[in-house]
Amino acid sequence: MRPEEWRKLGLRDDEYDRIKEALGREPNRLELGMFSVMWSEHCSYKNSKAVLKTFPTTGPRVLQGPGENAGVVEIGDGLAVCFKIESHNHPSAVEPYQGAATGVGGIIRDIFTMGARPIALLNSLRFGPLTDERVRYLFEQIVAGIAGYGNRIGIPTVGGEIYFDRCYQGNPLVNAMCVGLLEIDKLRLGKATGIGNPVILAGARTGRDGMGGAAFASVELSEETEAPDIQVGDPFTEKLLLEACLELINNGDVEGIQDLGAAGLTCAVSEMASRGGTGMDVELSKVPCREEGMTPYEIMLAESQERMLLVVTPEKEAKVHAVFKRWGLTSTTIGRVTEGGMLKIRMHGEIVAEIPAHSLAEEAPVYYPESKEPAYLKTTADLPLATIEEPEDYNTVLLELLASPNIASKQWAWQQFDYMARTSTLVGPGSDAAVIRIRGTNKALALTADCNSRYAYLDPFAGGKIAVAEAARNIVCSGGEPLAITDGLNFGSPEKPEIYWQFRQAVAGISEACRVLGTPVTGGNVSFYNESNGEGIYPTPVIGMVGLLADATKYCTSSFKAAGDLIVLLGDSADELGGSEYLALIHGRVQGKPPALDLAKEKALHHVVRTAIQQGLVRSAHDLSEGGLAVAVAECTFENQLGAVVEVEKGVLRTDSLLFGESQSRVVLSLAPDKLSALQALAEEENVPLHVIGRTGGDRLQIFIDGNQYVDQTVAQLRTVWQEGIPCQLP
Repeated sequence: MRPEEWRKLGLRDDEYDRIKEALGREPNRLELGMFSVMWSEHCSYKNSKAVLKTFPTTGPRVLQGPGENAGVVEIGDGLAVCFKIESHNHPSAVEPYQGAATGVGGIIRDIFTMGARPIALLNSLRFGPLTDERVRYLFEQIVAGIAGYGNRIGIPTVGGEIYFDRCYQGNPLVNAMCVGLLEIDKLRLGKATGIGNPVILAGARTGRDGMGGAAFASVELSEETEAPDIQVGDPFTEKLLLEACLELINNGDVEGIQDLGAAGLTCAVSEMASRGGTGMDVELSKVPCREEGMTPYEIMLAESQERMLLVVTPEKEAKVHAVFKRWGLTSTTIGRVTEGGMLKIRMHGEIVAEIPAHSLAEEAPVYYPESKEPAYLKTTADLPLATIEEPEDYNTVLLELLASPNIASKQWAWQQFDYMARTSTLVGPGSDAAVIRIRGTNKALALTADCNSRYAYLDPFAGGKIAVAEAARNIVCSGGEPLAITDGLNFGSPEKPEIYWQFRQAVAGISEACRVLGTPVTGGNVSFYNESNGEGIYPTPVIGMVGLLADATKYCTSSFKAAGDLIVLLGDSADELGGSEYLALIHGRVQGKPPALDLAKEKALHHVVRTAIQQGLVRSAHDLSEGGLAVAVAECTFENQLGAVVEVEKGVLRTDSLLFGESQSRVVLSLAPDKLSALQALAEEENVPLHVIGRTGGDRLQIFIDGNQYVDQTVAQLRTVWQEGIPCQLP
C-alpha cells in the first residue's frame, strides 16, 4: 500500500506501522478506513486523552463517569439524571441546517441509549459578526436546524447561550446538550456481552451520507478541505426509535445498546465489543441499505442517522424485532457476539475485515504535543487603566451594551424553540438557568451552559475556572444545588504548541473549579481543529451543568417582582475591565487579565444565595456577568417592566469599572425590606459582602454614584434596545 493512501485518510506513517503491528500484516482498504476513523482525533482523543485524565470524575452522586455515551448522577428516589454535550462544528459550517439538526439528533441518542428519557435540550453557539452576510445565513440556518429537530421530536429546548466574535467567522461552533431522566435500575451500557448473543441493527436504513465525518471533524477547515456529504436527520424516525428502545430497556429485553454516530457501524461494533471484552461476527449483506450497490467500506463508515445497535439474548431476539416492527422501524440481526475479542466483518460470508476490537477502540496512539505559552499574552496581559478614557455619557454606553448581540436578548432564536414541550418547563430561556420539573416528585432540575471565551483567550486557566463558576452561579441563582458538569472543549489545532497550551491550561482551570465547587466531570467532548485558513478560534471550553432543586416550588428567576423591594448586591466590585464586553465594544480592545476569581469566596456566595432562596428570603436573583452591574440591574427590570433606583458609592473605583466591570462572585438580589436582617445574618456567617444598593419601583432605571446621577432611562427604552439588538441586524 502506498503512503498517500493512508495519509489521505489522515493517518501518519508511524500510525500505519502501528496498524500493521496490531494486525500482524498489511491492512486492506476497508481495515485501513476503519482505523482511520477510529484513530481520528474525533473518536480516539489521541491528543487530549492524557490531559483529560486530570479531571475529577468521581463523587457520591456519580453513577457513570466518562467512557460511556453519557454521564449519569443520582438524584434520590431511585432516579438519576443523564446528560452530555457534544459538538457538531465542522458539519454546521458546511451545511448549517442539517449540521445543527443532526448534532441535536446525535446527542439525544446518547441519552436514550443509556436508558434515560430525554427531557430537555440546550445549546451553546458561536458565530462571527452579524454584519457578515455568510454569518447571518449560518446563524439563521443553525437556529432553524436546532428548532427543526428538537420541536419535531418533542423535546423542549430550554436554554443555552449565543455569542458573536470575529474569530468564529469561518468556523462557527455548535455544541448541543441533552438531559434525560431514568430509574437507576434501568441504566444500560454500551457493552457486548454473552457469547452467541444476537447483534441487532435497528432504525433508519444505511446510506452513503456522512462518509468520513469523523476524519473531517479532525482537520482544519480551509478552501481546500474536502467535506463529506453531511448527514441528513429525520426527527420522526428518531422519535420512533427512542420509544422503541426505551420500551425494550424498561422491559429488560436489552443486554447492551449503542447508537451509531461518528464512524458509524465501525465505532458501534468496536466500542461495544471492546467494552465487553468480546468480539463480533457481522454480516454486512444483512444491513438494510437505502442505496443500491453499497460496498463494505461504505456500509461500515457511513454516518447515517437514527440507527441503533443492540445486543440481546437469543430468547429475546424475536420479541425485540416484533417491538421494532410495531413501531414501524426496520431491524435486522446482523451478527453475533463472539469470544476472543476479534471483529470479523463479512460480505456474503466472505471475511472482508478482521481486526481486534480493542485495537480499534482503545489502542490509538496517545500523543503529548508540545505546549508553549502564546506570544500574544505578553502584549494582551498589560492593561494600564489610565489609558482607558472614561465615558462622558453613561446612558449611551449602557444602551450600546444592551444592544450588543453578546448581551442583547436571544429571543429571536429561542422563540423558534418549543421550550414548553412536555409541559414540565418551569423556567425557560432567558433566565440564568432553565428549570424543569421532575414528574412524580417534588423535585426539579436546573440546567445551564456557559463560557466566556474572551476570558479563556486572555488567560485559559482563569477562563476555565470562571466558566465553571459562572455555570454554578447560574444554577444557584435559580435555586439549585450544582451537581456535576459535562464539557464541550472547542480549540484550534493541537499540533500548534500555543493552542495545546491553551487546552492544557483550560482543563487545569476547569479541574480546580470542579474540585472546589464539588461538581465532577461526567463526560463531554473535545473538538480540535476549529480553524479556518490558518486562524484558530478563541479557546472555548463550554460548561454544561446540572443542578437539583429538592423543592420544585422554590425556584427563582432574575426579574424584579414587586415595587418597594430592596435591591442587594452580594460580593465586591473591583477595578477590573480586562476581557469585558465594555472594553471590547466601547474601546475596541481585547486586552488585560480576566477578572480575578477566589473559589472559596465563590462557594460561600453560592451557599448564601441558595439558602436565601430556600428560606424564601428573596424574590429574585441574578448573577453579574457580561456588562457588569448596570447591565445586570437593567436585565432585572425587563420582564415585569418594573424600574429601580440604584445608589452606590464609588470609593477608590473608576466609574466605568463600577458600572460595567465584570468582577466575579457577585449576585443581585431583590427582597422585601422585612427580610433584610435574615439575609444579612446569612451573609455575615459566610463572610460574604452585602451592600443594599437600591429599591425597585417606577418605570425608569436610575443609577446614582456618590449622589451624582449617571443613568436615567425608561425601562421601556432599555428593553426595546435590548430586544432589538439581534433582529435589527438581520434582514
